[in-house]
Amino acid sequence: MRDNFEELLSMIKVSEILQKKDDDTEKKVLWILAIVGAIAAVAAIAYGVYKYLTPDYLEDFDEDFDEDFDEDFYDDLEKEEAKADEEAQKED
Repeated sequence: MRDNFEELLSMIKVSEILQKKDDDTEKKVLWILAIVGAIAAVAAIAYGVYKYLTPDYLEDFDEDFDEDFDEDFYDDLEKEEAKADEEAQKED
C-alpha cells in the first residue's frame, strides 16, 4: 500500500513539473506575440505619418498634364474654326 501511495505522489510531482513547463512555454509564446504586435503597431503608425506628411507629386503631375491636353485640344478647335471662318469669308 505504501508503495502505491509513493508511486501516486511521484506521478503527481511529475505531472506538476510537466504542467509548469507547459505554462512557461505558453508565457514565452505570449511574450513573443506581444513583441511582434507592438513592432507591427509602431510600423503602421510610422507608415501612416509618412503618408500624411509626404506630398503627392503624382497628383500634381496628372493635373498639369490634363491642363496641357485641354489647352492643345481647344487651340486646335479654335484654329479649325478660324480656318472655316476664313474660307467662308473668301467665298463671300
